[in-house]
Amino acid sequence: MNTPITKQEVLQFRALTKGTAECIHFNNAGSSLPADSVVNTVVDYLLDEAMNGGYETEFNYQAELENTYPLIARLINAETNEVAIVENASLGWGLAFNGIQFESGDEVITSEMEYSTNLLGYLNAKQLYGIDIKYIEQDKNGNFPLADLESAITPRTKLIAVTHIASGSGTMLPIVEIGAIAKKNRILYLVDACQTIGHMPIDVKEINCDMLSVTGRKYLRAPRGTGFLFVKKDVQPMLKTFFMDSHTASWVSETEFSVRDDARRFELYEKNRGLCLGLSKAVELALSIGVDRIWQRVQMLGDLLRLELKKIPGLIVHDQGDLKCGIVTFSLAGVTAGDVKKILSERSIHVSVANAASTLLYMNHKHLDAIVRASVHYYNTEEEIAIMCEILKSVGK
Repeated sequence: MNTPITKQEVLQFRALTKGTAECIHFNNAGSSLPADSVVNTVVDYLLDEAMNGGYETEFNYQAELENTYPLIARLINAETNEVAIVENASLGWGLAFNGIQFESGDEVITSEMEYSTNLLGYLNAKQLYGIDIKYIEQDKNGNFPLADLESAITPRTKLIAVTHIASGSGTMLPIVEIGAIAKKNRILYLVDACQTIGHMPIDVKEINCDMLSVTGRKYLRAPRGTGFLFVKKDVQPMLKTFFMDSHTASWVSETEFSVRDDARRFELYEKNRGLCLGLSKAVELALSIGVDRIWQRVQMLGDLLRLELKKIPGLIVHDQGDLKCGIVTFSLAGVTAGDVKKILSERSIHVSVANAASTLLYMNHKHLDAIVRASVHYYNTEEEIAIMCEILKSVGK
């Protein structure tokens, strides 16, 4: 049993995050408030570049930049040579998915909770290669039916790809059990973990995934424009490499080249080094606190928020499933999701609107157009939840 994050620690985390004094931030599933140490790391690096030049500054920070890879590997229990740093989860996911050698008739199995960007990727592959797409719907209780997944598998199934935590719902998919099914059937397995990392522990060995895409700006509290991609070592040679430079590959002769033999084959040399260091600092912070402890507090706050919201007349909480997270979705009778967001924003409370386009299959299935999404993090407080709920009570009258 992990030691819970104490109230004193929460006060310390808030004191080291300037944004918490300016607003009540319940939009962590969009982009969380970065710690001051993350911001200072990026700013200091840029100032060094301004004074000394970009290449010279990179040389001076070479050890710190290189240390980002083992830190990320430790965060997800991967090997350092299985980590590539990319600008966002969509790019990481796209490099992994589009790197697969699809043929006409190949099947991809996903869930109705899949994110819109990924759905567009499937449809594009269908047009380009003639793949077939199978969607697994949640059961009546909002759980992912593993038996339906097993029934959907055929000899033509090439990939199982799922988003672990949906953008527009607090529902979570059983990625460990899905991974066991993929491994048993020797099927490639891709997990979109953009809402997961920094939110709850994840172990790529435990879930048996071949590829995992991550963004930095959400629960990891890293700067925007950061992310990473995990590709299992023995899967790396199976994926096409789309872009090459002298970082990705090396010359063998004037007519031959050799692609590097680690996950950095999916990177290019030029990237924002200051943001990379900010990502490193954010990973370091999450590890120092303990992701297990973060998950414990986020679950507590998420459950408390749902409990308090359900007490408000005319308010419907939409989250389903046996396991829920820090993302809480709801709607208020007679008030549009956009108006709820506007009213709360005027009081410096940040939430977001989950539109149908974000998780189109799920929202259409539930006959939902737009809902409010409030997403809590470990630096949020019970008092902040009470303040928001009191405002919502007055709005709903």
